[in-house]
Amino acid sequence: MRRALAVIAAVSAVLASPSARAESWDFCESFSLLVENDVFVPAGNDRHYTNGVHASCLSAPDRIPAWGDWLARNLPVIDYGGKKRIGYAVGQNMYTPEDIGIAAPQPDDRPWAGWLYGEVSIVSETDRRLDSAALSVGVVGPWSGAEWAQKRWHELIHASDPKGWDNQIDNEPAINLTVDRQWRYYALPDIAGLNADFTPHLGGALGNVFTYAAAGVTVRFGTGLDKDFGGPPRIRPSLPGAAHFEAKGTCSAYFCGWYGFAGVEGRGVLRNIFLDGNTFGGGPRVDKKPLVGDLQAGAALLFQRFRLTYTIVFRTREFEEQDDGDIFGAFSVTTRF
Repeated sequence: MRRALAVIAAVSAVLASPSARAESWDFCESFSLLVENDVFVPAGNDRHYTNGVHASCLSAPDRIPAWGDWLARNLPVIDYGGKKRIGYAVGQNMYTPEDIGIAAPQPDDRPWAGWLYGEVSIVSETDRRLDSAALSVGVVGPWSGAEWAQKRWHELIHASDPKGWDNQIDNEPAINLTVDRQWRYYALPDIAGLNADFTPHLGGALGNVFTYAAAGVTVRFGTGLDKDFGGPPRIRPSLPGAAHFEAKGTCSAYFCGWYGFAGVEGRGVLRNIFLDGNTFGGGPRVDKKPLVGDLQAGAALLFQRFRLTYTIVFRTREFEEQDDGDIFGAFSVTTRF
């Protein structure tokens, strides 16, 4: 018993030291939780892209395994000279027709669908550029658990029962590669901590879930713009952001800055499994639109250990039978260990 207590005390002493804590959390220096839902906006409703959840860990800069260093050195989309991080994430998306109370198939509306995935990413950052590449592997269809999750949540909040999940797209393995590159340009000199920047970006995706090419720009105004890059993260397909931030420069005891942001992105879409249906075989599908645009705006608060953000997103029509565009909101919290 004494020996066990001595071991526990020794381990506790080691973990209590700042250097040990820093080293133990190198693999997950930043943790982000992101939730997107169409009820996060005024007059929101359950339809189309109705919910997305994404949880991720990002390593400390240049604390990456050997295979990550090899990828950074050999991937042409990654700047090997930047500060490199490895990220790990899990997520789930849900898609429904406009009327979730209809049990019968709705061939002229968006198919029921879910997506469950894990993701590994590599990020390289310099003062002026942020590169990222992410590989997601998962499943679409009933195995995604979207039916169970939406029904349990609606039971909990006493919302209407979604009745049409028997019509969802079939099970299919889901593999996707996504790349993004952002450039940062400061638009104003730093005056009393206030500044503005804009970050144009290019990106794309390749896989049986999404295949598209994208371009856009984000504009920010406020304080502490150097503490992250281009704004908060979003669930793809979307404008890119940064899943990490740094409490560097001027900070009070707790507060580090704030900013507002707005952005626009256009995507040329070659494939969207949630509209095109399963890769092999029939099943529900609609006629997707080849060009889709996102317009977003929001605000971020930066603290020593936390970043809180809210984003409102307008997305243009994604399929021919759709009457109008969609609007949804996104909340994210990022903490630094």
